[in-house]
Amino acid sequence: QVQLVESGGGLVQPGGSLKLSCAASGFAFSGSVMRWFRQAPGKERELVAFISAFGTMTKYADSVKGRFTISRDNDKNTVYLQMESLIPEDTAVYYCNADYAPSRWGKGTLVTVSS
Repeated sequence: QVQLVESGGGLVQPGGSLKLSCAASGFAFSGSVMRWFRQAPGKERELVAFISAFGTMTKYADSVKGRFTISRDNDKNTVYLQMESLIPEDTAVYYCNADYAPSRWGKGTLVTVSS
């Protein structure tokens, strides 16, 4: 059974940093493209970042380019999102998602950027 468990969220001041983790199980993680999404209150879920199966290709939404870094550790079945220079507009619940099972979602992890 595919499981995705996000962690690492919290309250951070503007300009601060956080690193999110997503532990995956139940599928061949190293063969799957992984993505991070986020959903802000009252808004649609949006794609934040993408990483290829072996981590050789990454892409980012324009709103986070230069501030966020997606990475993965295929030995640990984990994908990460390093977030720097956070702004209030980054406040959202963050979710990871696997191409292997695109309809499966974890509970997400809440990131709140506020002074």
